[in-house]
Formats: sequence, structure tokens, C-alpha cells
Amino acid sequence: MKIINQKIREEVIGQGRAVREAAKDFAQSSSRVKDAALRELSERLQASSQKIISINEEDLSAGRAKGLTDALLDRLTLTEERIENMAEGIRKIVDLEDPVGEVVREWRRPNGMRIAKRRVPLGVVGIIYEARPNVTIDVAGLCLKSGNGVLLRGGSEAFRSNQVLAQIISESLETVGLSSDLVQLIQTTDREAVQVLLGLNDYLDVLIPRGGPGLIDLVTQESTVPAIQTGVGNCHVYVDSTASLDMALEIVDNAKTSHPAVCNAAETTLVHKSVASSFLPQLYERIGDRVELRGGAKARELEPRLEEADESDWDEEYLDYVMAVKVMDSFAEALEHIDIHGTKHSEAIVTESYERANRFLDQVDAAAVYVNASTRFTDGGEFGLGAETGISTQKLHARGPMGLRELTTTKYVIRGSGQIRE
Repeated sequence: MKIINQKIREEVIGQGRAVREAAKDFAQSSSRVKDAALRELSERLQASSQKIISINEEDLSAGRAKGLTDALLDRLTLTEERIENMAEGIRKIVDLEDPVGEVVREWRRPNGMRIAKRRVPLGVVGIIYEARPNVTIDVAGLCLKSGNGVLLRGGSEAFRSNQVLAQIISESLETVGLSSDLVQLIQTTDREAVQVLLGLNDYLDVLIPRGGPGLIDLVTQESTVPAIQTGVGNCHVYVDSTASLDMALEIVDNAKTSHPAVCNAAETTLVHKSVASSFLPQLYERIGDRVELRGGAKARELEPRLEEADESDWDEEYLDYVMAVKVMDSFAEALEHIDIHGTKHSEAIVTESYERANRFLDQVDAAAVYVNASTRFTDGGEFGLGAETGISTQKLHARGPMGLRELTTTKYVIRGSGQIRE
């Protein structure tokens, strides 16, 4: 058994205890109070943009010195536009209906008892995430609106950026009379802090990892805290025999190049053999100067400029300007390929066939399934949820982008008049 540094253990446990205590009272807070804190946070983000950018540049400089890829540096970067988007995301959360207290169902039993199923906060949410400082704000906003406390453990690459954002959150909470303990950022980059979080059952109600396969596997395999599996996205676009090739080019281009370092970016394009000879040269001309296209044997026969793919490419989440391309003999083969190699995140078909569109929607097992649209829409903001705490690829409790309702649970409330069970 790994021996964890006692100081780190005590610090993390202390923060977990503080969030838990603050969350008890906060769970009863009105929507008015929660919205006031979020409005304050939005205003402070905008007012502090230059300070945030300056501190973020320290993280970027350190990242460049460490040799981080361009894709990772892009995920780490905060600009005025991105900070404004963060602030706008918080304002959108304010406008959303508060799910806490919602009666999901209510009925009366023959003995006169009235039973209601009511939404309540989860309690304390733990988030482990990597080099995306915007997650600090998105998660805090959703957790606060849904009545939860949150314990954050960001990646070391974004440590300074996360610190300044967490400080802005704390100041916003205090300004409206709420405890700054409600949102806590773990103040160490030591990986031993993650090991403490994995066993923090006394203080965390759920743990959500946001990052690469290594992080997600670690949490799902070793956490004794209930965990929600999120985010690994080996997403496909299947270009059907009936597809509009112009539409398919637009969709594949957007799904791959608009932001390749995110989990909803497409990593593989599957092309029906009947359109492959026309589509593949057009695809190379469209994105080949920006994206390394790796093709299977059939694809390279039709478009020799493709790099050679090997079997590992069909399972790779590149998170970069790389895409695998494979020719399919049939619609059924495409479904089988997605079933074997997909990660149940987001899958798309481009087709003019109503029958195949419906079969794709019905038969593909994924959190989000698209007909004639880019996989890049799998996002809390794009779905009208304000933001997201992650994109769940599992099937228990939450699936797909996790917004406010996914950060609540339910309890049964029973009102009687003296009934006893015989």
C-alpha cells in the first residue's frame, strides 16, 4: 500500500471537511442568493480579465518550457474572449431554472399517505481535471446553482490560473454573504492529493474525473468514492453512400479542426465504398494541409497521399490535428466498427436516407448520436444546459453533458396522518 505524505493528507481532508460543513447550510439557500453569487462572479471575471491573462501567461510560459504540445497549450490558454465566454456561461446558468426542490412525481397511496419524489443537491462534488482552467469556473457555477459544494483538483499545468480563478470565486461568495469554503481548490500539485481524494468518502458524495484515459481509468478503478466516468472521446463521422459530399466535408472539417483538443472532436472518418473514390481526394484537399490523415489499405488505394494507418489508430483519441480514415463495405460494417472502437461518447452519420438515419440513431450505443451534424455540439452550452461538469459516457445516473439536474439526486418525501404498517 502506498504511504501518502501526512501533511498532504491532512490538508486535503481539512478542505473536504470545510466544504462539507459549508454545503450543509448552503443546500437550503434560495435561488435568489445563489443567483446573486453567480452574477457577482460573472462581473468579477470581466473586471479581472487582465489579471487573469497575466497569471495565465505564467502557466503558458512554464508549459512551453516543458514542451507541451500546441493542442495542450491551446486548452490551457485564457484570452479576453475566453474569459468573456466564461462570464457569459455563468450568466446563462443564472437564467436557468433552479432544479432544487423540483417535484419529479407526486401521488397518493390508498392508505392516504402522500408521496413525493423531490430533487435535492448531491452534497459535495469532487472534480479532478487537467489543463483546462475554464473548468474551474464552469464547474463552480453549476455546482453553486444546484446547491452543491465543490472540491477542485486541477492539473499542475494550470495551477496558477486555477488559483486566481478560485480566489475570484471565493471573493464573489463572501460578497453576497456565503461561505468561501463552498468552493475549494486543492493547493498542491502533488499527485498524492489525488490518492487522498479517491478515498475521501466521509466528505465527497461523488467524484468526477475530466481528462485523458489515464486519469479516468485511475479514478474508476481505484476510487472508493462513487465516480462518474467522463469524456474519453474516440468519436466517428460515418459518410454514408447516400450522403451529400459537400455536407460531409463541412461536417468532418468542423468535427476535426474547430477544436481538436477536446473530447467531442472526431478522431475517425468512416466512408462507404461507393462514395470513397470521390470523397477521399476532396477530404485531403480540404483539410490535408492542416490534419495528418492516416488511412487504411482501401483508403490509401483511393487516395495515396494518406499516411499509413495501423490497427492502433482505430482506437486512438488523438486530441490533435490527426485523423484516421477507413473505407466501409457496408452500413452494417460501419455500425460494427463504431461498436468495437467507439468510446460511447458522440457518433455521427451523414446521410440522405431516412431509414439509415433512424437505424443509426437507434442502434449506435453512445451518449450523443447525430444525423447530419458535427459531433462538436456535444457540450453543455450547446445543449442549452449553460455549461457542464463533464460528459458522462456511462449509463448510471447521468449520460452525456452533465448540467444542473445531473448534479442533483432525489429523495422521497412522505406525508401521513398517523398511518402504521400492518
